[in-house]
Amino acid sequence: MDNFKKPRKKKLAESIDGFLPSTGDLNDTHGEPIGARKKFESSYTPDKKTKLISKKRDLSRIAAHSEDHTEDKFIERNASIGEGPSIDQPDQIDLSLPEEVYRPAGLLGKKSNKKNKSVRRRVVRTVAVLFVSFTVALSALFAYGYIKGRQIFRGNGEGAAALDENVDPARLNGEGDGRINILLLGKGGAGHTAPDLTDTILVASIDPIQKEAALLSVPRDMYVRNEKGYSSKINAVYADAKQSAYASGGSDDVAEDAGLSAIKNNVSNVAGIPIHYYVMVNFQAFEDAIDIVGGLDIYIKEPLYDYTIAWLLGGDPLIADKGQQVLDGKRALLYARSRHGSARGDFDRTERQREIIVALQQEILSTATLANPLKLVDLLGAFGDNVRTDLNGVGEIKRLFEIGQGITPDKIVSVGLADDPILVSTDFVDNQSIVRPIAGLYQYDEIHKFVRNKLRDPFLRDEDSRVVVLNGSEVAGLATTKKNELESYGYNVVEVDNAPTQDYIQSLLISLSPQNNRYTESYLTRRLGLDAMNSTDIVGLPTNETADFVIILGDDEAIKTTTE
Repeated sequence: MDNFKKPRKKKLAESIDGFLPSTGDLNDTHGEPIGARKKFESSYTPDKKTKLISKKRDLSRIAAHSEDHTEDKFIERNASIGEGPSIDQPDQIDLSLPEEVYRPAGLLGKKSNKKNKSVRRRVVRTVAVLFVSFTVALSALFAYGYIKGRQIFRGNGEGAAALDENVDPARLNGEGDGRINILLLGKGGAGHTAPDLTDTILVASIDPIQKEAALLSVPRDMYVRNEKGYSSKINAVYADAKQSAYASGGSDDVAEDAGLSAIKNNVSNVAGIPIHYYVMVNFQAFEDAIDIVGGLDIYIKEPLYDYTIAWLLGGDPLIADKGQQVLDGKRALLYARSRHGSARGDFDRTERQREIIVALQQEILSTATLANPLKLVDLLGAFGDNVRTDLNGVGEIKRLFEIGQGITPDKIVSVGLADDPILVSTDFVDNQSIVRPIAGLYQYDEIHKFVRNKLRDPFLRDEDSRVVVLNGSEVAGLATTKKNELESYGYNVVEVDNAPTQDYIQSLLISLSPQNNRYTESYLTRRLGLDAMNSTDIVGLPTNETADFVIILGDDEAIKTTTE
């Protein structure tokens, strides 16, 4: 038996089109109180006219929830009734006008307003959901990048003062510190026969002032001597130092840092320039990164065949044909690693490595890559697990990126020790083939002079100060020796001569134009161990019309030179 009482006639008189006023908070999908509706339906029998009205109302509800009941369709149906303007195209509707202009009077009212508000609420909810989803996705992307960045950045690099703009000269330790020198190392990694041999050794040297860069190749077979007096090929230095640290009970991080510190010191010793940072990549990251950016578009000068690694290409010895080619990650890696496919062997290989690095740098910095968040995430994924660097976090990367954007391919030069002039040659030592300086084992002076001038300090280059060196002692040839030293660091020595007298006990550094040559002055004071004099009453010295600095060498320099 139904427990609801019959509604009083007074309530029925107040109803509108069969609906009762709300008497509770629990409403159905049409905004009606569920309790009142059941109470009414259980006690009221509609007449024929009421049934017809209710049926029309129900049909109207069905249409309101059907898939084709869009705002435009609703307007078109109203217009066809003839009450209001005729609209042929929905996009001609001026939505800024009152809705009475477009809707027949009979279809307007509280029920229609409820529907419009419902549609608007759904649109607002949809936009809100999309916005929140986008925000969450963006936050996740940054969080992912941060996590991967923490894996990549070790944050213990010596730092390059030249990364800053308007660098204080006092922060530059010496000539070459005006550049940003990054050691790029490539190793086999897990799954290779010798996973810790650094078979790719390059120095990316960046000039932040002129927005130029150079890639210096160091032959992997260069024979070097470490700080303990043991000799090996340079590609084994990292592995040897790492294993030595393990043998002393070091952790993974301690062993890695020991190996990387050793290879940084050895490369700096061979090239004669400071190494500010390193980036070590295993072959998997190298291959993945190239595939992620869609391959590398490179002009191949001569076809490259290598039968020793043909099995990696299904027996085909052709790694890359002559002409413009797009190399995927696998072929690009083989192109960079092949030693037996060209006349000069390892020397040609280092040249190809430089080509690959330049092409990859351009692809990563291209708009197509930087504007694609998915590619950036994929790159972070590839790098995060397979790359290690001592760059000090995102701030330094951001600054490098800003500088790198201004470095076009025509401003990147390749520097090889086996190019013109040829500074190294092959040899056979301890039953193994090695590379050594032309001057002899461990004799790097000529390499230093060549590299320092090729990678000239940008502040020295920018100021290009005129330096005059005078011999104020009785030791013959002292000024020429100092000239050669200064030129090896990139100084512009314009004159060498004797001082007015040869009785100087202490050397002097005289700055004739200090306001225009503050970086050169800072470098010279460090190199010579002298404070610069801005004025002097010495007769017979050059003036600022022909020189910016005058160096007078005294007996102190003569003693130092003879005892070295």
